[in-house]
Amino acid sequence: MTVLRGFSWLVAAVSSCLAFSANAQDRPPNIVYVLVDNLGFGELGSYGGGVLRGAPTPEIDALAEEGFKLLNFAPETQCTPSRSALMTGRYSIRSGNQSVALAGSTGGLVTWERTLAELLSEAGYATGIVGKWHIGASEGRWPTDQGFDEWIGIPHSYDEALWMDDPWYDRTRDPVADVLESVRGEAPVAIEPLTVEAKLSLDLRYLARSKDFIDRSAAEGRPFFLYFNHTLMHLPVAPRPEFEGVTGRGDWADALAQLDADVATLLGYLDEAGVADNTVVVFSGDNGPEDMEPDRGHAGFWSGSYFTGMEGSLRTPAILRYPGVVPAGEQSDEIVHITDMFTTLAGWAGVEIPQDRMIDGLDQRAFLQGETETSAREGFPYWMGSRMYGVKWRNFKVVTVLQRSLTEPAQTLATPHIINLDVDPDEREPFNYPHVHSWVVAHAARIVADFQNSVAEEPLIPVGAPLDFVPGAERGE
Repeated sequence: MTVLRGFSWLVAAVSSCLAFSANAQDRPPNIVYVLVDNLGFGELGSYGGGVLRGAPTPEIDALAEEGFKLLNFAPETQCTPSRSALMTGRYSIRSGNQSVALAGSTGGLVTWERTLAELLSEAGYATGIVGKWHIGASEGRWPTDQGFDEWIGIPHSYDEALWMDDPWYDRTRDPVADVLESVRGEAPVAIEPLTVEAKLSLDLRYLARSKDFIDRSAAEGRPFFLYFNHTLMHLPVAPRPEFEGVTGRGDWADALAQLDADVATLLGYLDEAGVADNTVVVFSGDNGPEDMEPDRGHAGFWSGSYFTGMEGSLRTPAILRYPGVVPAGEQSDEIVHITDMFTTLAGWAGVEIPQDRMIDGLDQRAFLQGETETSAREGFPYWMGSRMYGVKWRNFKVVTVLQRSLTEPAQTLATPHIINLDVDPDEREPFNYPHVHSWVVAHAARIVADFQNSVAEEPLIPVGAPLDFVPGAERGE
């Protein structure tokens, strides 16, 4: 897997190095991370979708031209795990967040964890989050307990918007789903119930709060970290009224057009505040596409959806723009994992990552700045919940548990499937005969052994661990 580059690669690399020393080191960059819910690989025009999905996405495609487009960006397989991994730089199974947090869950990040927001806040950044949090919904676990100065959004998932239309649901008896807001040091306050109608307009609220946050931070001359979690493309998928019918291709296409317009609006705020040139913008999905009718997403070139170990689950669009530091118009199918964003963004901000714990994220600055053609990462293990499904290594997969769709039972394989994704992107042939590639198992085994050794050194945080849990404390460490 090699970076796709033109003749200008060397010039761009030298320019990037010079710009990095003058820009990123002398002036900490602002960071805007746009995390899109359940974004399949095949939705955006720049990833082979767009008009083929009923709506062009010119604004996001333009962002891809201005930055680095990753073709092998690996989230985790569910919403909560990916968010945990992004915030901590650690595989979610280390933090006890390897499964979606459901209503009534008492789990989430423990105080011992160090989030990207905490690191940046301690370095003087203003920190704001809009949208879904999904890694803690109780005192001590809210985003404003975990390094963010302010938040508006929901604690769990947008499918809870369907509760109010359920004839068996009783809000006076059952768990409630509300839109919340909070500031650091104060308990969240409910703004309104989360309903389908409320979900339609939430992104407008998120945009308004984002503009205010950006403007305030810019006026103060303070670097900022904005974590923008869009409601789309999570079910129930429907557009706001002003986008209803704009494509003539149904709700999904209209919602895709809305997503594109909202990203343009958010990027426009950076231009208006005069901070775009010193802002790292990351746009990515949090996992593979929806797999439930009528809101079924599309994995594009790959097969599968979220909640599986298929490539459709393990790849989602990711674009990174950092003017003068990351060369524009580049793309690569080298592996970058969502945990790598924690380490890489901290590096650009000049913030040291924690040295007292296992950090899985690798520093990808040299790769993204064009100083090397290869990623710092060769592979990673992947899980569904607490069950390891396999290992990716370069363009290969060693699959130990096979599950092709959300509703299909998981099948433990007697003999691992070794998939060469270059010749079998649909993952149909378990051994790609006559080249069975059995030697790949040695690389996968090394990755698994490294993880197992790290767990022996630092125990996993169990699901539902108390807020004050510290790994290893039960062993007297």
